[in-house]
Amino acid sequence: MKDSSFAEDNIIVEGSDLFIVLDQRKKWLTKAVSGKQFHCHKGFIDYDEIIGKPYGLRVTTNKSATLSIYKPLPSDYLAKLPHSSQIIYSKDAGMILMNTGVVPGSKVIETGTGSGALTSILANYVRNTGHVFTYEIREEAFNTATKNIERLGLESYVTIKNQDASLGFDETDVDAVVLDLGDPCEVISHAYTSLKYSGIIAVFLPTYNQVEKVYTKLREFHFGEIKALELIEREMQLKVNAIRPNTRMIGHTGFLIFARKLYYGEEE
Repeated sequence: MKDSSFAEDNIIVEGSDLFIVLDQRKKWLTKAVSGKQFHCHKGFIDYDEIIGKPYGLRVTTNKSATLSIYKPLPSDYLAKLPHSSQIIYSKDAGMILMNTGVVPGSKVIETGTGSGALTSILANYVRNTGHVFTYEIREEAFNTATKNIERLGLESYVTIKNQDASLGFDETDVDAVVLDLGDPCEVISHAYTSLKYSGIIAVFLPTYNQVEKVYTKLREFHFGEIKALELIEREMQLKVNAIRPNTRMIGHTGFLIFARKLYYGEEE
């Protein structure tokens, strides 16, 4: 009987993304390229030695250091992608996915794109029949996001636009709109127009006063089931006979507001 652990999509091939781990501090995101090597301060390995083998492999460098080779998770991409601005943390990205109901086939608008970190997560969830339309006004961030999306092979599921979202969206009848920009109140009316009825708007905000402004604006338009929340993440230190919370933690990253577009009939 064939071991299911050796499924075809779990085998490292030419061009596969790799998450290489030495220890808790030293981790790398790279690609398997035949004829080349991966180098770090603990030596090197030949990619040809791991191509054709399963993820989860442990290999030894020429300096006798042990590296673990994993299939990258969305959180790995988030942490390692080049970025020109603050990225959305995985704790917030997960809550956005759960509360927007994004699934394969969903049609999503996002603004601003930033480095494309959240964009890539949304694209992973909407593929193969859905699409993400993302707006970024800053040219530097637009260029960074374009490279990151191409690096991840997600360009078929993402349209990146170097446009000012406050002037409106080109898309209509979308399932969700995700806003992460300086003044989301300028965009809420456009989000309402583009969303299908019962569609979800998600807004990421860094301060309390913005939460109040956005809440007031959402009530001006036909949005219901409005809720706001904050997530605090605290990782555990894992050591034998010394398991406890880490002394450092991810505290406040931002507030999240979610709401659903209501239908009031022809009176609209």
